[in-house]
Amino acid sequence: MKHKVMIQYFEWYLNNQPHLWNILKKEAKKLSDKGITAVWMPPAYKGIRGNQEVGYGVYDVYDLGEFPSKGSIETKYGTKKEYLECIEACHQAGLNVYSDIVLNHKMGADSSEKVQAYEVNPVLREQIISDLETIEAYTVYTFPKRHDKYSTFHWNWECFNGTDYDGLNDRHSNFLFENKEWNHEVDDENENFDYLMGADLDFSVDKVIEECKEWGLWYLNTCHNDGFRLDAVKHISAYFFKDWLSYLRKQTGKELFAVGEYWHGDINHLLHYLDEVDESLSLFDVPLHYNLYNASSTNGSFDMRTIFDHTLVSCKSNHAVTFVDNHDTQPSQGLESFVKSWFKP
Repeated sequence: MKHKVMIQYFEWYLNNQPHLWNILKKEAKKLSDKGITAVWMPPAYKGIRGNQEVGYGVYDVYDLGEFPSKGSIETKYGTKKEYLECIEACHQAGLNVYSDIVLNHKMGADSSEKVQAYEVNPVLREQIISDLETIEAYTVYTFPKRHDKYSTFHWNWECFNGTDYDGLNDRHSNFLFENKEWNHEVDDENENFDYLMGADLDFSVDKVIEECKEWGLWYLNTCHNDGFRLDAVKHISAYFFKDWLSYLRKQTGKELFAVGEYWHGDINHLLHYLDEVDESLSLFDVPLHYNLYNASSTNGSFDMRTIFDHTLVSCKSNHAVTFVDNHDTQPSQGLESFVKSWFKP
């Protein structure tokens, strides 16, 4: 099999001018000439901070830079028209396009509602630490600037299982809604690592799953991307992406390459996840990243013979996407572990 090289064509501290979509459109042929075979593009839909949002504080996945919501029409990277033209330019240059998919949560609700909920221990998520109480949850998403174009689906608390803010008491914590539970088949950090941020999608709700499938098909038919980078998969029930990818591949007849971000340094967690999804996607080789980082941080004393020890590429190479750094490992980010410059070729 021919080796393939994917470039992440963005970083956390990128400016919003000039628009990234226009830059990539012009540079696509140069990337291909250098041996790049695929481009990982940032989240293309509207986020909580409008044209300042990197893309992971996702608000409306149907707004690709088309509607005047969150203070701008364009996203941080440009307009919908520019995005589609950029993808076409990449294809003409022989590049595959992998879109960044963020379905774990929503942020920037259009309004709030009163919800019955329990406060839970933030480090032991299965432990309830309060009586049932009323909170003000920001879980109503009606997307008024889009006027139901592309989808009439509106979200409320029933579509989520928890959140991190109570507007009634101006309180930040972790809250689990009444008659809900954290989704299963997620990482076991903090007992259950379903919850990450914002309003957490409940993937045990049929209408949520169906809406995500319908959106995925709409996105593919609109953008003609060739695959996905799947965000925060360890926070989402493993069965969801297994079924989601199967549905989209069947509907489109395309292979649809997919790589998941399962951030864990222990190879056993990655192997377990691959088993849970029947190896229907690949994963970024996080253990190898940490080996590279450690090698660059030990003043030359690292034993390079062990660089591939306990890595995904060493035991499941067909499902490993190796990398050196990404937007999460950059300085001042939550997963900061930036490989030292001297170690990079």
